[in-house]
Amino acid sequence: MASRVEDALRDDEMTAGALVNELQERLPGATIELEPEQEMLTVNMGPHHPATHGVLRLVVDLEGEVVKDLKPVIGYVHTGIEKSCEQMTYWKAIPFVERMDYLSYFFNMQAYCGAVERLAGIELPRRAQYLRVLHMELNRLHSHLVWLGTSALDLGAMGVYFYCFRDRDRVLDIFEMSTGQRMHTRYFQIGGVAEDIPAGFEARVRELLKVMETGINQYEALLDKNEIFLIRTKDVGVVERQRLVDLGVTGPLLRAAGDPWDLRKEEGYLAYPELDFDVPVGTVGDGYDRYRVRLTEMRESMKIIEQCLDGLPDGPWIADDRKYVLPPRSELSTSMESLIHHFKLVTEGFRIDPGEVYNPVESPRGELGCFVLADGSAKPARVHFREPSFVNLQALRDMTLGEYVADLIQTLAMLDPILGGIDR
Repeated sequence: MASRVEDALRDDEMTAGALVNELQERLPGATIELEPEQEMLTVNMGPHHPATHGVLRLVVDLEGEVVKDLKPVIGYVHTGIEKSCEQMTYWKAIPFVERMDYLSYFFNMQAYCGAVERLAGIELPRRAQYLRVLHMELNRLHSHLVWLGTSALDLGAMGVYFYCFRDRDRVLDIFEMSTGQRMHTRYFQIGGVAEDIPAGFEARVRELLKVMETGINQYEALLDKNEIFLIRTKDVGVVERQRLVDLGVTGPLLRAAGDPWDLRKEEGYLAYPELDFDVPVGTVGDGYDRYRVRLTEMRESMKIIEQCLDGLPDGPWIADDRKYVLPPRSELSTSMESLIHHFKLVTEGFRIDPGEVYNPVESPRGELGCFVLADGSAKPARVHFREPSFVNLQALRDMTLGEYVADLIQTLAMLDPILGGIDR
């Protein structure tokens, strides 16, 4: 009888009331109740939700506690960084770009500086290449530590948050030692890096690697066998590899689904071809695989950092090209020519012949690419970034459809979006 009722309602053969009347005539004295249809509820999550690094609004359609549709709404912290770069000389645009993805500032600088260097035909000294890789992999550790701590906090694991930010502070100490700043360092310059590493830097980094090895073991001990963490992440937010490829998703999200795409291997830029490291991949592509891939990436970054220290070449840390590169500070008080060159380069900038280039790098969130168009002037005619957080965010709908709204927060955290990059 129940199946007949469902078939009749599904095929719209009669109204629910008419069906009840017919059933009561056939079954006198019986109490017949029809379950009311579930109503859709539209909920605004945000634009000030604590699970986001920035300001994001999610318009979520719910049927009970199940997500039926989701639409991200962005633009609340739009800064116009790309247009600001076009109003600056090539040299002065560097501080702008590193403030987009504010957890990956070294990668932003590499994407932009690398593009300008390719346009200008500047060859980086090998020492500068190694120093850039060293700081970028330290930055990857820093970014993943913030992600892990805040993602665990979203699931109630407050202890992991404190451990991660303890170790993150140690990484920032290293940045302060080599660049003078903990964040937004402007350490990468057109042609190399601003300064060579100071005395004692190598010993401090090696000490950090030992501490990080212990720290990662602690994170795994707290989470790998935590029943609540496993229930909340395993088989949650699964998206097939091909669907992620179709959406343009890159980085740990794609590798967690089994695709080993990594620009450090595919493009082989800077000193990466000379270094030995593996690309971790997952199998299912759920929240747990995303966690495991990023944690393993931290270990691989530590291997890269150690190799950079072991094989750091001697020589200059910035190209000897007076057309594009600032003269050494030591010459400013002794050489009038260097002082004039410094003044003209800072105030007027340098000119680049017309051309265009796209320079991609493997950031902690995936492919971060910078397109620069030169028109022959001292300012770039166009600067545009392919920001992985912006591209990856569109996969959130596929990850959450049919899941519980409680899992939406965990899935968003595992996405690791940075709104400064999305709203650039």
